[in-house]
Amino acid sequence: MNPRVHAIRLALRRGWIEFRQSFTSPQDLWNYFGFSLVFLFVLMFQRPFLDGADMPGIAGTSLSYLAVTVPGVVAMLLVTGSVLSTAQFLTAEREDGTLLRAKAMPRGMTGYMGGKVLCVSAMTLLSMLVFLVPSILVFDGLPSGDTSGLLVLLWSVPLGILATMPLGAILGSLLPSPRAAMGVTVLPLMVVCLISGVFFPIDVMPEAVQVLAQVFPVYWLAMSMRSAFLPDALASVEIGESWRHLEAAGVLGAWAVAGLLIAPFVLRRMARRESGAVVEQRRHKAMQRVA
Repeated sequence: MNPRVHAIRLALRRGWIEFRQSFTSPQDLWNYFGFSLVFLFVLMFQRPFLDGADMPGIAGTSLSYLAVTVPGVVAMLLVTGSVLSTAQFLTAEREDGTLLRAKAMPRGMTGYMGGKVLCVSAMTLLSMLVFLVPSILVFDGLPSGDTSGLLVLLWSVPLGILATMPLGAILGSLLPSPRAAMGVTVLPLMVVCLISGVFFPIDVMPEAVQVLAQVFPVYWLAMSMRSAFLPDALASVEIGESWRHLEAAGVLGAWAVAGLLIAPFVLRRMARRESGAVVEQRRHKAMQRVA
């Protein structure tokens, strides 16, 4: 059998096994679904106060503030799942020696990373559904009923994962521990989401912030999600008063290409530095933290 094909098969099998096993760990389940449940609870709690409120700039529409916020939160869940979960996986499994064992096998790193991509992608999609399905049932106006929205999801979700997951792999390769991955990653992600129009139209932000937000994939993902779930009339509050699908695909594609070029180099460099002595030193430090 071709070694590359064999590595791909191992990656698919490993990813599926890890995906199933994650349902046996309460900690893994909370890591995946915690954000989804928290945001769902927050929106449900705010429903009596905001369900009849119009979004700024679209007064007179039949959509509430909460309904318009849902697609942006879905985009944020995709980004945080892809980046944060990947970074935490890599740091944790580098610390406990899993990565070193994968490195020792023929094409082990290919199988390891392929399996991780499959597992994280599946859990990220599931966490989005945990938030999205109840939101569609509860908040009026979702989805728009336009079949073109499904087409937008079919290209924007995979492209969004490709654009953001390599960033998580890079951070996981550079950061020393799972605690560092959480501490360093969460706050910048929340800031980027805040300025990217996830919770309110970006046109209320200063012009310089609007320009900065368009550099990051979160803005383009959030806008693509809104175009998939909301009526075309909502494009009037977007920059350029349109959904700009071509620009969104271009920016997300650029992030994906850059990440797929840089991440393998960083991962190989990190893997070369792994050794039994280094893993044992990390275990000793981890035990000291627990003690």
